Amino acid sequence: MLSNSSKYALKAVLYLAVNSSQATKIMAKDISEPTNIPKAYLSKILQELSRHNIVSSVRGPGGGFYLSDSNREVHLMDIIHIIDGDNRLTSCMLSLQECNAEHPCPMHDLVGDTKVNFVKNLENTTIEDLVSDIKAGKSFLPL
Repeated sequence: MLSNSSKYALKAVLYLAVNSSQATKIMAKDISEPTNIPKAYLSKILQELSRHNIVSSVRGPGGGFYLSDSNREVHLMDIIHIIDGDNRLTSCMLSLQECNAEHPCPMHDLVGDTKVNFVKNLENTTIEDLVSDIKAGKSFLPL
């Protein structure tokens, strides 16, 4: 359901949330290898996220990317909207524009409630929520 770009963005943001701070900034090239995201693509994603205040950045010597306390309160859906646009997760699984609850495609009822719940969870979950799970050992992120 998520594009590779959104997966990369979420992985990069979580990596920054766990490993960076205002005092410890990380260059895109140093995030690329541990997250297995191509450097040029990662740089483009992080610049876009920085432009929308999802991640913070500082240019020049000692610069790089980091997450501020306010960045950590961003909801996951905000990241997906920036990277994929508004209807990536709400569009029809078969890409039929006419598909809706009153006029469903053959796949509509198979994914309907699952997709609705997934979107709600993305809207209600912050970066910090996931970081708390990582720190508590409930989930993992390759570092």
